[in-house]
Amino acid sequence: MATDTHPRKAGAGAAGPGLRRLLLDNGALTALVVLLLAMSLLSGDFLTTQNLLNVGVQAAVTAILAFGVTFVIVSAGIDLSVGSVAALSATVLAWSATSAGMPVVLAVLLAVATGIACGFVNGALVAYGKLPSFIATLAMLSIARGLSLVISQGSPIAFPDSVSTLGDTLGGWLPVPVLVMIAMGLITALVLARTYLGRSMYAIGGNEEAARLSGLRVKKQKLAIYALSGLFAAVAGIVLASRLTSAQPQAAQGYELDAIAAVVIGGASLAGGVGKASGTLIGALILAVLRNGLNLMSVSAFWQQVVIGVVIALAVLLDTLRRKAGSGAPSSAGSSAAGPGSPGSGRRGAMKAGLALVCVAAVIAAVTFFNSGSSGGNTRIGMSLSTLNNPFFVQMKAGAQAEAKAAGIDLTVTDAQNDASQQANQLQNFTSSGVDSVIVNPVDSDAVGPAVRGANDAGIPVVAADRRVNKADTATLVASDNVAGGKLAAKALADKLGGKGSIVVLQGTAGTSASRERGAGFAAGIKAYPGIKTVATQPADFDRTKGLDVMTNLLQGHPGITGVFAENDEMALGAVKALGSKAGKSVSVVGFDGTPDGLKAVGAGTLYASVAQQPKELGKIAVRNAVRAAEDKKVARTVKVPVKVVTRQNVADFS
Repeated sequence: MATDTHPRKAGAGAAGPGLRRLLLDNGALTALVVLLLAMSLLSGDFLTTQNLLNVGVQAAVTAILAFGVTFVIVSAGIDLSVGSVAALSATVLAWSATSAGMPVVLAVLLAVATGIACGFVNGALVAYGKLPSFIATLAMLSIARGLSLVISQGSPIAFPDSVSTLGDTLGGWLPVPVLVMIAMGLITALVLARTYLGRSMYAIGGNEEAARLSGLRVKKQKLAIYALSGLFAAVAGIVLASRLTSAQPQAAQGYELDAIAAVVIGGASLAGGVGKASGTLIGALILAVLRNGLNLMSVSAFWQQVVIGVVIALAVLLDTLRRKAGSGAPSSAGSSAAGPGSPGSGRRGAMKAGLALVCVAAVIAAVTFFNSGSSGGNTRIGMSLSTLNNPFFVQMKAGAQAEAKAAGIDLTVTDAQNDASQQANQLQNFTSSGVDSVIVNPVDSDAVGPAVRGANDAGIPVVAADRRVNKADTATLVASDNVAGGKLAAKALADKLGGKGSIVVLQGTAGTSASRERGAGFAAGIKAYPGIKTVATQPADFDRTKGLDVMTNLLQGHPGITGVFAENDEMALGAVKALGSKAGKSVSVVGFDGTPDGLKAVGAGTLYASVAQQPKELGKIAVRNAVRAAEDKKVARTVKVPVKVVTRQNVADFS
């Protein structure tokens, strides 16, 4: 028959075409191989044993979350709650094992049960409440995050030492998170391929009504599917908290999007019925390789997000075109046997290879044109900032870069985006690339400890900037005193009000050390003025828009307030906007940081005062001390940057 395979085509030479077809038939795998090759060529620090292990660790939490999400997506659903459920499960474990005094084993079981319960509620809302999965899990995202903050009171909780071993290594080199990731991946593959529940997922995702008519108990299956996703989220939360040695109430924010991206990159269809564990693992590794490689190559933190989005889109496009090419093949007997050497196959192969080259071009273009982190010197310094979505830290970065340029220092600046886990990854990358010293502005003082200890073990000095590092050695702390600044803000506001009045407090992001310290200082300072009453305290996450919204809401319930303290200038400026003509007249507003916009408002009289920390100077001093530490010169244990209250009378000195 014309369709028979010729004997000579099945010989030893089949190994090459077999590998080629494996890559061409798996778009995500092709993209991963291309990225590995590109990163290896572009960074000499990438293809080392230690760095590849770092990639595995950095992929672990996302992969475990994504394995759970795979079950939901295969069944044509979506789960937006996994990041919040992970944070809640870790918080429950830490609280029950410490504050509640529960045995660690029971605390772990309670944390896992919490994840399952959240998933079960999601499943019940979808299956019996008839809510769209998007809406049901979006509600759980908010509920779980809120419960995590309620239980922890917005502060990180120390993790039990016996559980923290999940974030350690075996034999001093094999990361336990990688082993957990592999184990959860095998469980996922087993459930999907070898169980009744797994086959039900594919049936429901392919055609839910047909599955119901064929005898499947669709509603009960959905309960099990979402409960399984919650279980995997709990495991991911425990692994994440183990790495950070603390349960962070704000941990894993946005991880649900990474998890969904990993599943889709891995070849699953959001329409349901398609997906596998190996593809999800590859998708998670692609995200980890991108972030790790771009860090090593000093690509700007802002451009990293653009590059990651472009490469994700290209990876999915490659797989989509592969599927279309496969489904569009002729169905005749002769055509259906077209092998690797057929004209149609050659065209499809060329198309896929071309798209793979586009992936490489995207990475190379990003590195060539958008690499703004390097200053070209001999001494290499890595700097991890808690966030660059705040003018204070943008100014700190500007000061550090100006000092590095003047001194001929090679400075790489990364943005942790207020994510303690992402900051730990960045510090690991700095350590494996062998920088001469590291500057870290911690998202959380406790959570950054393990990563800093890794730098200590590698003999790399670490300088803490603005916030101290706990449970690890630092060469010096360059900072102003947030607690003292809070007290100065309280005195300035009280003096302006004459010791009497009603005030509200706008807090920063719950769980951050800056918010805790500034708030504690202000609370301690305002106690000296019994005539002043704090009528409301609400978080606005250091954000101007949220400051505007929260202040607008508070004015409805407290129209007679005479003062506002905001824990940074951005929230203070939002409050000024909400107050309108009252700002600077009947209501006095005090901010914190002394940002350019804040100082302009002080000069205009709408903002009464701001506690200025001089972030540019802080950045410059941090770089100077990092260089001295790298050269093994003596540095002071603490370097204080002066904090001053800026009012209309002295604002010209700061501007």
